[in-house]
Amino acid sequence: MQNILLRSGKSPFHVAKPAEVVQQDLIGTNAGNLVFSDATHKLLTLPGTEVTSNGIKTDHSPERAAQINERYDAFVVPLANAFRPSFEPSLKRLTRLIEQLSIPVVVIGVGAQAGADYDTERLKAIEPSVKRFMKAVLKRSASVGVRGELTGDYLKGLGYKDKDVEIIGCPSMFLHGDTFPEIRRPGGGITDASRIAVNVSPDAPRVGPIAAIVQRAYERFADLTYYAQNLTDAELLLWGDTSAEKGLTAELPNRVAHGLLRDDKARLPTDPYRWMAELRERDFAFGTRIHGNITALLAGTPAVVLCHDSRTLELCRYFDIPYAMLADQPAGLDPAELYEKADFTALQHGHRERWDRFARFLGRNGLKDTYTHGDRGAAFEERMAGLDLPPSMRVWDGSDDGAHRYRIAWLHERAESVRKRQDGAARRIGELQERNEELAGQVERLETRLAALERQVTARDKGTMARLGAAFKGRGGRE
Repeated sequence: MQNILLRSGKSPFHVAKPAEVVQQDLIGTNAGNLVFSDATHKLLTLPGTEVTSNGIKTDHSPERAAQINERYDAFVVPLANAFRPSFEPSLKRLTRLIEQLSIPVVVIGVGAQAGADYDTERLKAIEPSVKRFMKAVLKRSASVGVRGELTGDYLKGLGYKDKDVEIIGCPSMFLHGDTFPEIRRPGGGITDASRIAVNVSPDAPRVGPIAAIVQRAYERFADLTYYAQNLTDAELLLWGDTSAEKGLTAELPNRVAHGLLRDDKARLPTDPYRWMAELRERDFAFGTRIHGNITALLAGTPAVVLCHDSRTLELCRYFDIPYAMLADQPAGLDPAELYEKADFTALQHGHRERWDRFARFLGRNGLKDTYTHGDRGAAFEERMAGLDLPPSMRVWDGSDDGAHRYRIAWLHERAESVRKRQDGAARRIGELQERNEELAGQVERLETRLAALERQVTARDKGTMARLGAAFKGRGGRE
């Protein structure tokens, strides 16, 4: 039996309630992470192999490292845009864990984060951390699998060779192995009656008019669903806010005051398979989220990515996913235009070659996949079909959705935490006041001593001057 430890937020077979997803951050801050981690789990699940989720948070203690070395035969680490400044602390923790491991460590689909112009100058500051990570991994594997051309060129610019770095894309696109679903085209194209899915990245508005594009789609399509992905979105859907009551407006769907949330058109998936099932009912998906659109494609729904950075662009280029540059789009963009221009031929025709490259990468790193060595994922799919997966999260309307106990407990804990912080602050203020009084007493005593010293110096100086004056007179006033 080969035991594989997989870095993932949760096992695909763990059915989590929304409150659990939020409280434990089982999506690793972004539901898209579950798409590629679940795909990796499926790919590595075959007779004689057991895959265990390690969770997203990294315990790099010597005790945990020793436990991993003893229990597992390999540590598999699917990653996304991990080479970015904001991820550096997490990358360092992961590196410290890997450096203590004696088993193979296989990194799948790691990417560098840059703008759509592929300028990696902003990554200069994290180069030492990236090099240390790469050194640790390459000591324990044959190569590192990266998302696309940008990441490959970036690492080669740091001195790594072709044998060290392999462009393999993202494992999410290989959920179905060597085949890719046929993309359905609704008859009559996109009309006002079409069922549309849209997704938005929080940093995309800095690049192009995504807010205006989404607003136009909201106004045009009666059956429009916004698929959010971030943990902050999940918290908003679970807890709500008072923005609507305050009369506030929201440019993006990140407040309840926005029409998409106010009209209950927002969803956040907590499981990729349920997400795919929901997107299968859509006629078209578009937006800036790479995995929001990949999930639609995996469901056979046509999708177009509005690229705003390197992480989306390099994957679209590698997999021939239809895309358009967000910065080049007008605020009045009609999604129907994206749909009409989209061509999925290269995506589907080139899939087998990309799969072969991916499978060879796994093999070189000592990993078997279910499509080459197993049942082509049949047992995995059967087990998934037997799960009662919850629907995507929606805006809480205040009714009893089964999470009241959690909400009340959370509020109590939050209030208790605030009270403890206030009590601690009050104690600290009291301690500082006492210390201030002590210091004031010391200052007063020092001032008294200083005044006494000044009086002594003054008296001494007067005596000295008197003696000098007398001596001067005794010499007749001559020099």
